[in-house]
Amino acid sequence: MAAAVRRRILLSCLLVLAMAYPSDCVAEDEALLELKRSITDNGALDSWVSGTPPCKGWVGVICFNGIITGLHLSDRGLTGKVDVRSLELIRGLRTISLVNNSFSGPIPEFSRLGALKSLLLVGNEFSGEIPRDFFSNMSSLKKVWLSTNNFSGAIPQSLTHLPNLMELHLEGNLFSGNIPDFKNEKLTSLDLSHNMLEGPIPASLVKFGASAFRDNEGLCGEPLDKICSDPQKPTAMAVPLGSEQSPTTEKGSIDSWVIFGTVGALLVVGMLFSYMYSTRRRDNDFSVLGKEVVHEAVEVHVSSSKRSRAASSKKGSISKRGSQKGKDMGDLVVLDEDKSPFGLSDLMKAAAEVLGNGGLGSAYKAVMSNGLSVVVKRMREMNRLGKEGFDAEMRRLGRIRHENILTPLAYHYRKEEKLLVSEYVPKGSLLYILHGDRGICHAELNWPTRLKILRGIACGLGFLQSEFASYDLPHGNLKSSNVLLGEDYEPLLSDYAFHPLINSPQAAQAMFAYKAPESLQNQQVSQKCDVYCLGIVILEILTGKFPSQYLSNGKGGTDVVQWVHSAISQKREEEVIDPEILSSGNATPQMLQLLHIGASCTESNPEYRLDLREAIRNIEEVKG
Repeated sequence: MAAAVRRRILLSCLLVLAMAYPSDCVAEDEALLELKRSITDNGALDSWVSGTPPCKGWVGVICFNGIITGLHLSDRGLTGKVDVRSLELIRGLRTISLVNNSFSGPIPEFSRLGALKSLLLVGNEFSGEIPRDFFSNMSSLKKVWLSTNNFSGAIPQSLTHLPNLMELHLEGNLFSGNIPDFKNEKLTSLDLSHNMLEGPIPASLVKFGASAFRDNEGLCGEPLDKICSDPQKPTAMAVPLGSEQSPTTEKGSIDSWVIFGTVGALLVVGMLFSYMYSTRRRDNDFSVLGKEVVHEAVEVHVSSSKRSRAASSKKGSISKRGSQKGKDMGDLVVLDEDKSPFGLSDLMKAAAEVLGNGGLGSAYKAVMSNGLSVVVKRMREMNRLGKEGFDAEMRRLGRIRHENILTPLAYHYRKEEKLLVSEYVPKGSLLYILHGDRGICHAELNWPTRLKILRGIACGLGFLQSEFASYDLPHGNLKSSNVLLGEDYEPLLSDYAFHPLINSPQAAQAMFAYKAPESLQNQQVSQKCDVYCLGIVILEILTGKFPSQYLSNGKGGTDVVQWVHSAISQKREEEVIDPEILSSGNATPQMLQLLHIGASCTESNPEYRLDLREAIRNIEEVKG
């Protein structure tokens, strides 16, 4: 009898579970259909049919392991109202891209979606002011692209309080007033150009260069050439209409100061709590670094001003300006005819997905009409050489043939910026596979695979040292994000040999070789700096930790150099090896051998550091 009761209870539980999952699916299905009903899609969303799984065939619906994570509805000719309330039911939603559509009116209520990481509304007709506190409850946001709309009024103050914000693009709008001060050290990409902003540029944003602020007539101060008229003059408080600064209003002024002082004190307290909270979360933040590279790649129209919109016809594009005409556009110079069956016009018409932003510029995946995928990097800081010298360097890179080197396919020269085209490598970077959320790929990073990757990196570096023997930095920017992995995990080095193309101030900010101790102290670089970078990658691969050296302020991640050197001095080397590979048979001696090589490559004194040839030889001697 008891057994029969237990069976009935078990069957009831199974029935409940069986009914629960479809219920969730139906809820998300209906939520998307409700969204569809609120907009005009002109047949673009005909694949959204009731009764079919959204993750299997619904255009623009991005899923991961059966969970809806993104809506990428770019270039669909959509209009109408975006019913954000329906999207609240989609719990896993992290990315929304409505790029290059025809939505208009005030910004939709995206503030209701507190878990969003990317919000991309580029190339629509949204208008009006964005409420000051609009982003207050969206602390997960990493990417905010509102470019090429008609937004007006002040830049929302709540944007400055987003703890994870990495990319902010507001160019090509009608924003006015002063630029608020962004103290967020994670912010790596900013564009406020082509607006109506005024006043001094905050010191915290000077690092983004003049291009981020151009075509704002009222802006002044660094990095612009326009000097502020009276930088010492304090900002005046607004006085209500009809009032004057006279003895009769003295008490009112005192009351105002008391109020301002109280508010200021509350802000300070709030900032302290915010800092404490962000400090506690910092390690968790770095555990998901690199996720944007694949799961949050989105189609985006890269346009710097509203003037280009008529020419661009709202097509996804790599183009800086919409038009391909004009003397400054030049041509796409093909370096490999066999692998580059396309021209500049094909490139400018291609749909572009944002892959990320680095010190040297932005990277996009471009898909041609014939299905060919390439990566396009927009380089803004390569102005050390004129066109002749730049052409010579590019042609030299185009002649490289090596199994561990990613050779560029084509390039495009403009004085303001350069485009560098290379093959798209689907598996992505070593950084992403080591520290991202792709569990299957990470599981494949066993000891033999990691050793293979390190040997390939060493082999590629050896070739670069031979090919560019006269360069202070044969590579110059070696880090795990610039190590791409082929289908068989054979590494491909990218972003190499750029040092002669970049002016020293920009190189110090953009190139990882300048993180070597001797460079940080006196800005001097040599091939020993490449050795230091190699050592960081070795320690990163062996420990599985994200190096704090990759971060501009060094805050967060793990100081792998200090950690490993300390472990070696205390004879506890095995403690720092990634547990996922430490159990790999009897390979521990080889891991420790490589660990000591990595430590020798990261000696703070370059005189005690291995030279590049010796480091490469030592790695090649490690037995598999």
